[in-house]
Amino acid sequence: MRQVSKESIFQAVYNMILHSSRNMPKDASEALKKASENETGVAKEVLNQLLENEKLAVEDNIPLCQDTGTAVFFVEHGEDLKIEGGLLSDILNEAMVKAYADGFLRKSMCDPISRQNTKDNTPAIIHTELVSGSNLRISYMAKGGGAENMSQVKMLVPSDGLDGIYNFVIECVKKAGPNPCPPTVIGVGIGGTFDLVAMLAKKALFRKIGEYNADERVAGYEKELLERINKLGIGPMGLGGKTTSYDVKINLHPCHIASLPVAVNIQCHSIRHGEVIF
Repeated sequence: MRQVSKESIFQAVYNMILHSSRNMPKDASEALKKASENETGVAKEVLNQLLENEKLAVEDNIPLCQDTGTAVFFVEHGEDLKIEGGLLSDILNEAMVKAYADGFLRKSMCDPISRQNTKDNTPAIIHTELVSGSNLRISYMAKGGGAENMSQVKMLVPSDGLDGIYNFVIECVKKAGPNPCPPTVIGVGIGGTFDLVAMLAKKALFRKIGEYNADERVAGYEKELLERINKLGIGPMGLGGKTTSYDVKINLHPCHIASLPVAVNIQCHSIRHGEVIF
């Protein structure tokens, strides 16, 4: 049985949260630069401002965005690994609380009815999967409200088929307009159940830009949807242009013969996420 200490997990997660709040992932930064090269006029100017924002965040050691988001974790926990010193959920929340405090990151979590702020950005949203082996993989995402609010789940009927899925995804992007701060990444979950499909869509957002689904059939769906979405003309920050989204990421799961759940989870242009592996 392999062992990992609370202290090592805490420090790695703490560092990951601070780094991702100030630094865009390399694939997102490259996609932003490529989009700027392909645009003209107002769209190009907007993208250049986003590139300047990225530069200033790194130089001045400040957050990429004032909405520092809900802390979302996806964990793959090897069955042959033991964590010494505490529960993983407690460790993740403790590391998040300290990182948000030390990094002067806005605390956005509140009671859904009273709207009273929890004052430390707790609780984090944690999805844990038990897997074979002795590794621990922790993936983190800062999910801003503007992007999250534009996400949707719909229970289609099987007869809606692929065209129904396409229409729903594209309609979600059209309704979102400028709100999720495009260029976006569109995570799509298809299948499973009402609850699982939303998680599939969000988990898809962790895949790198330009990295298609391993299933060639699904990769074809991703490419087709991206082409249709970028023909909408919403463009960077909703001000028009050829680049509404960097990429579409789809996760599939078998579903009941009477069901066709579909979820769309939209992520903003800075795609703030990170990963640590033990």
